Amino acid sequence: MTTRQLSNPSPSISIVYPEVHLPHLLVVQHSLNTQIRNELNQLLIDQNYYDPNLVELIVYFEIKTNERNLLSLTLIAYSFTGGAHGMTVVKAMTFDTHTGKRVSLYDLLGSQDFEKPLSDRIRTKIEEWDVELLDPPFTEIRRDQDFYLADTSLVIYFQLYEITPYVWGFPYFPIALKDIEKMIPAESPLQRFIPFL
Repeated sequence: MTTRQLSNPSPSISIVYPEVHLPHLLVVQHSLNTQIRNELNQLLIDQNYYDPNLVELIVYFEIKTNERNLLSLTLIAYSFTGGAHGMTVVKAMTFDTHTGKRVSLYDLLGSQDFEKPLSDRIRTKIEEWDVELLDPPFTEIRRDQDFYLADTSLVIYFQLYEITPYVWGFPYFPIALKDIEKMIPAESPLQRFIPFL
């Protein structure tokens, strides 16, 4: 993995993103890098890269896990076009580095109804942490909910203003894989972590 920087004429724009290196799997390497660049391009559009009123744009990435042929990363973009404050968006991507396939929650947890048990855990944490919610309050995650893998946890998160006021930032809810082990199907990529829980 290396860091690439997109050249920009403006000093108020900084864009760095990851580039995957898999010399033994060049087709997979190409697929992963294409998917990352496509997500980055969409993020730039969504975060006003082409807006003439753009004052500042900062894009960077974080590697959340890169083991057992699973790569989970986030692209973080902050943009400011004037107003009270800028806006940050976090886009997570999880890949099987053996196949190049982008992995969804459905891929990890199978065809069973995983939304309810994960949502129940999140609701419990919301109550424990006394998280202030917007109206209407959180009821259940989406099948395509934002997530990433970090160590031996599945981290479900929400965008700014999605379930909480701006002041709360991004609500992140880590769920230990050992706590949901019975939900993980035999064919799930998460099975690679089970012996290490």
